[in-house]
Amino acid sequence: MRISFAVVMLFFLLFSFGQLSAQQHFKVGITQRAFEPEGPYNWRGAATHALITSVWYPADSRSIEKPQWVGPPNAPLFSAGDAAPDAKLASGTFPLIVLSHGTGGSAGMMSWLGTALAANGYIAAAVNHPGNNALESYTPQGFSLWWERAKDLSQVIDKMLGDSEFGARIDSSRIAAAGFSLGGYTMIEIAGGTTDRGAYRKFCDSRAAVDMCKSPPEFPQIMDYINRLDATGRNDPEIATSLQQEKEPHRDPRIRAVLAIAPALGPAFPPEGLKKIVIPVEIVAGIEDDSVPIKSSAEYLAAHISGAKLVLLKNGVQHYQFVASCTPAGRQKLPLLCTDGPGVNRDAIHKTTAAIAVAFFKAKLGTPRR
Repeated sequence: MRISFAVVMLFFLLFSFGQLSAQQHFKVGITQRAFEPEGPYNWRGAATHALITSVWYPADSRSIEKPQWVGPPNAPLFSAGDAAPDAKLASGTFPLIVLSHGTGGSAGMMSWLGTALAANGYIAAAVNHPGNNALESYTPQGFSLWWERAKDLSQVIDKMLGDSEFGARIDSSRIAAAGFSLGGYTMIEIAGGTTDRGAYRKFCDSRAAVDMCKSPPEFPQIMDYINRLDATGRNDPEIATSLQQEKEPHRDPRIRAVLAIAPALGPAFPPEGLKKIVIPVEIVAGIEDDSVPIKSSAEYLAAHISGAKLVLLKNGVQHYQFVASCTPAGRQKLPLLCTDGPGVNRDAIHKTTAAIAVAFFKAKLGTPRR
């Protein structure tokens, strides 16, 4: 087992900011897709039976980028960077990176990474996970059947490869994934890790239990529901089927590398559930994360995944700094997500993490096949 461990200081934040800016070669386009899987699908109680997906991509040099926002048009809550809506795709073929948002978030929360990847020559597709995204009402299934998220990403890969605009322009030999928080958990699943809720419950009953064993603020009653999940499944065939698949591998062999950002639910993967991961895994987290403490998630996963690399960011980096940057309205309405400590520069943290992502994917995906 080899673990590369780095603590990234402020000078690296500033260095990476400059490096990433220098590497940006493309204008960024943005569009949306509503992908409908073939046959039956576990929608986890969601009202929308489509995988709503935001796609950032390298755009033609004549494209006009405009500021993008998340939230009500008259009072947006988050900045989603600059991009050209429905712009013409740039010439060439490009790798595909699928993105997974955090608990109760949305594809738009990954815009800082999606735009950076597109500017550096990647097509990035972020799915809104059913029942667990902020575009519609949350469902208990969406917050508790965690492993179903990996299937969402596999479906997005299928649909992107078959898309009339993007399909022929994706290098199918160069596909990877990145995700934040519960999306970081999803990275471990799709890389080949297997979940065991029994191990998670055992951890939560131990003295080592931390805040991740409490219900998240997005769904305050969810831990009670999770504790009753097996009983609920007896009366719901869809839940029962999902529970039967919990400990099965959800590895997608097309994915060649994963980046897990502040990954959650580390104890849901017993050590033996991580041994089959053979693709490159890089983990980035804030050393001061008080929502998902690194000892039981980021550090634990890095210690038990062969060859995994762990990068810890210092200087006030906690959990929600990896969420999109907030507007004044966002800071007023969503203080939990939008309040940063004194001297913390969320935009610089995004640029540093995006630089890490670009370097990782370039190193692991290699050159395009022509």
